Amino acid sequence: MTKGTSSFGKRHTKSHTLCRRCGDRSFHKQKKTCAQCGYPAAKIRSFNWSEKGQRRKTTGTGRMRYLKVVHRRFTNGFREGTQAKKQQA
Repeated sequence: MTKGTSSFGKRHTKSHTLCRRCGDRSFHKQKKTCAQCGYPAAKIRSFNWSEKGQRRKTTGTGRMRYLKVVHRRFTNGFREGTQAKKQQA
């Protein structure tokens, strides 16, 4: 029996499945933890030794459904309850 090509053909079980938080196939079925994002831990897994890994997952790489609204409100000084003045053409 060799330890190379012929052994690789026997590997057909999956140790990792889809993670419900990050969507990667990194959730270890026996350990019940995600190797990518650290789920079910409350904080997202990130390390300072991986600069590129942080860059991929940082704020601004997703949809920013709420934060982009906050930026627009900040530009206008967080005004509320007022009507916009009609612009003279």
